[in-house]
Amino acid sequence: MSDFLHIRKATALLPPLLLAWLLLLPGYSRAAVVIAVVATQPAVPVAEVLDGFHSQFTAAGGDLDLRVYQLPDDAREIAGQIARIQANPPQLIFVLGSRALNVIAKEITGIPIVFGLVLNEQALPKGKNVTGVYLDFPVATQLDWLHRLLPRAKNIGVIYNPAENAARIQAAAGAAKGLGLKLQAISINSPQDLPAALEALANSCDVLWGLSDPMVANPQTARNLLLFSFRNRIPYFGLSAVWVEAGALFALERDYRDIGAQCAELAVKVIAGQAPATLTPQPPRRVLYTLNQRTAKQMKIDLSAPLLRGAQKVY
Repeated sequence: MSDFLHIRKATALLPPLLLAWLLLLPGYSRAAVVIAVVATQPAVPVAEVLDGFHSQFTAAGGDLDLRVYQLPDDAREIAGQIARIQANPPQLIFVLGSRALNVIAKEITGIPIVFGLVLNEQALPKGKNVTGVYLDFPVATQLDWLHRLLPRAKNIGVIYNPAENAARIQAAAGAAKGLGLKLQAISINSPQDLPAALEALANSCDVLWGLSDPMVANPQTARNLLLFSFRNRIPYFGLSAVWVEAGALFALERDYRDIGAQCAELAVKVIAGQAPATLTPQPPRRVLYTLNQRTAKQMKIDLSAPLLRGAQKVY
């Protein structure tokens, strides 16, 4: 079978952007290391992660045969993709996305797994032979950047679901103390508790920290969180550029190509014989940020020229 036909067969369910990316990879046809890539995420971040992965892996001296599979929604089609992977077993599976990781870790147990584009450590399958790079920045990193971007803010308000984030809030309290900040954390047990929690912070916090917590920060609560921010002139530290575009003052962002490079460094170690379970999963090592200058002006917050220049994007 020709190389082109081999790609077409292995990538039959890929979005066009990913297929185009794979076809343009330099020198893949002389690959020595076979890696199956299983993705569920949108094409753009996946393509950026794969670009960084390929560049770092080949820079380390390895040739690659990347076989990219898009994990479908239909259970029968998933079984077919699993069968294709197992029929020609790779040396490693590079999994992109939480759903793909849970499926692959459950269905394929004899092949090492490196993951990317998984939200946080809580989303990892328990007791599995996997390692990789998750998306959430450590709470200490988030508070450090909050302090850099808003040095005058001393009282940090945060709302959280204790079932999801009790340990992270405990870690955040220690990190805040080390930065000379006061963490005002309010726990809620249901979305209905959010308005009262916000009201409790209205006169006591300088900034509202949007911790990654599905109960607190989600598409259904976004409007209430941002309205609270504007009405009380309390800047909101959002979860992503989407939140910043909607009115949050700032958010930390990921460099997806660098995440791919991080994953490649782990993959090189695994291919060399190190068990994934011995490699601690990592957060992103590079931190970017976005700012909303319109929000800053409305809240009379002065964003310095160096701060604006350093932003990945300013709305």
